[in-house]
Amino acid sequence: MKPCILLIEDDHDMRDLVSGHLEHTGFDVHKAEDGIRGQALALQYVPDLILLDLMLPGVDGLTLCQRLRRDERTASIPILMITALGGIKDKVTGFNSGADDYITKPFDLDELQVRVKALLRRTNRAPLGSSSQQEILNYGPLTLVPERFEAIWFDLPVRLTHLEFELLHCLLQRHGQTVAPSLILKEVWGYEPDDDIETIRVHVRHLRTKLEPDPRKPRFIKTVYGAGYCLELPTGDEIQEVKNLINQSREDKKMQNNQAEKAIA
Repeated sequence: MKPCILLIEDDHDMRDLVSGHLEHTGFDVHKAEDGIRGQALALQYVPDLILLDLMLPGVDGLTLCQRLRRDERTASIPILMITALGGIKDKVTGFNSGADDYITKPFDLDELQVRVKALLRRTNRAPLGSSSQQEILNYGPLTLVPERFEAIWFDLPVRLTHLEFELLHCLLQRHGQTVAPSLILKEVWGYEPDDDIETIRVHVRHLRTKLEPDPRKPRFIKTVYGAGYCLELPTGDEIQEVKNLINQSREDKKMQNNQAEKAIA
């Protein structure tokens, strides 16, 4: 069965150009000209990948991306943003909204194809039923579950995006070692994009908010300035100490959420 791609793009010529190229290279493509129609098709077809333009009529791409991430039916679909906005801040905003990758207009169709295939390869780690599909990687209080793109962190599941999972997996394979940004980009993104270290920084920050007791003072996902990132997980007696901090952090977040809900009510 051909991979299914949903292209949400308001420019008619661009929509036809991209869809034609992807169909020619072996993909089934559904097209939408605005955010409302795009969201409806995403729910109808649950595609393998979404190509999402930012500047859309009705519902803009950033808002739509956030909506897709909040809906369990579409939360795990990889999203590649297509936009004319190529600044660092624009990319950070896109990643913070839930995008997995980002390509700037004008772009080469072959480059788009490489990024699409890289995203699909990352989000389908192994064919269903294969032994590697059931692989579970663990070290101390951390367990990675590839088939669910999930981390078990101090006995509780933590939902990760595909990129967050791959980034954590990359660091875990080299536990205690400094991993260079160039290696992370090649192994996690599946190709060699521009030397945009901010791409990695955004996803590291997201991981820290999910795993660190205090993301502002990371203990486990460390920045080695000028060299890369290093994952150092607690062991031995330190595990109980950190577990207490993690539990306290979770309680604090629950309390903040409850206070926010009361304030809204």
